[in-house]
Amino acid sequence: MAEAKQDAQTAYKWYEAQAEGLGEDFLACLDASFQQISKNPQRFPIRFDSFRRILLRRFPYAVYFDFDDHTAYVYYIFHCSQNLAKLMKRLQGT
Repeated sequence: MAEAKQDAQTAYKWYEAQAEGLGEDFLACLDASFQQISKNPQRFPIRFDSFRRILLRRFPYAVYFDFDDHTAYVYYIFHCSQNLAKLMKRLQGT
């Protein structure tokens, strides 16, 4: 889950370097996705094993997560243009 935090920081820095405030917009979209997950995590489709996915609005990212009765766990904030093998490797290592 520390890797997911690093994923978010990397994306934030990249977007902020493209245009001031764009990184903040990315974080706002990411936060909105976390809010949706917290309201109803079962709403989102299972994509790999038990990992569910939510797509960010406005940015080409997907958040891969799972959850138990009380907590959602984010494992990867994945840029959708990356190789799927990278995604599978990360998720299989959890």
